[in-house]
Amino acid sequence: MASNVNPTVRRRRLGMELRKLREDKGMTAEQVAERLLVSQSKISRLENGRRSISQRDVRDLCDVYEVEDRRLIDSLMQMAKDSRQQGWWHAFGDIPYSVYIGLETDAASLRTYEPLVIPGLLQTTEYAQALVRGAWPETAPADVDKRVQVRMHRQKRLSETENNNPDLGPLRLWAVIDEAALRRHVGDAQLMIRQLEYLIEQSEQPHVTVQVMPFELGAHPGVNGQYAILEFPDASDSTVVYIEGVTSDLYLEKANDVQKYSVMYEHLRAQALGVDKTQEFISQIINEYAEKVE
Repeated sequence: MASNVNPTVRRRRLGMELRKLREDKGMTAEQVAERLLVSQSKISRLENGRRSISQRDVRDLCDVYEVEDRRLIDSLMQMAKDSRQQGWWHAFGDIPYSVYIGLETDAASLRTYEPLVIPGLLQTTEYAQALVRGAWPETAPADVDKRVQVRMHRQKRLSETENNNPDLGPLRLWAVIDEAALRRHVGDAQLMIRQLEYLIEQSEQPHVTVQVMPFELGAHPGVNGQYAILEFPDASDSTVVYIEGVTSDLYLEKANDVQKYSVMYEHLRAQALGVDKTQEFISQIINEYAEKVE
């Protein structure tokens, strides 16, 4: 069963604490790896939260860093234990972007730019099914259903608080969507009408903002592709820039990288249509689809 503890977030927090201990000790990751007879990449993955951390790993690292505070060691050991529990998404089996789901589950806000498709958190079930079948044509029907179920479960963050953190309200979502995503036929015209109507409906929630980037605006800061910026309620959790890939995803956490993408997103928001004009624009495209149905 899924745990009430978010293992992804626990790994990130534990990794940051371990990195701080190493830096306070004045050691490099290479030096630590030599002491423990492990690869430098293992130390790096432990510190960036991309690898599961065992209590033995924590014990060995605390020995290297000569940590004497028993309360600190116990706290780190508990975080390591929590990080090995399973989140709700593990019930669906092997999910290729499980790290992202873990981050999204505990995020306070998400800013995303989508150039080709409707953002996953704003998709209807039938749109998601058609999209997954088209994007991964060799995927078995059972795996298509699994991906869609996970996507629908993720959408609960737009209407519910996160159980791991009762103080964390619905996810604050800001989505800039390129016109191409609205005009790309995923399924038939009727399906697209229902999807775009749902998009308008969701955008009317106070914590959801949708803006469209029309073709006529030409080149803009998002032409390089999709990305998302996740921010968290805990000040100790660094902001993450997520860039989706075909075989692997990219997570950027360095302050300089996050700053560049944040500034780029501000330019996107400034250039895109305002909220009211966006709804008018989407309604116009709905009418165009309706003419095709007739």
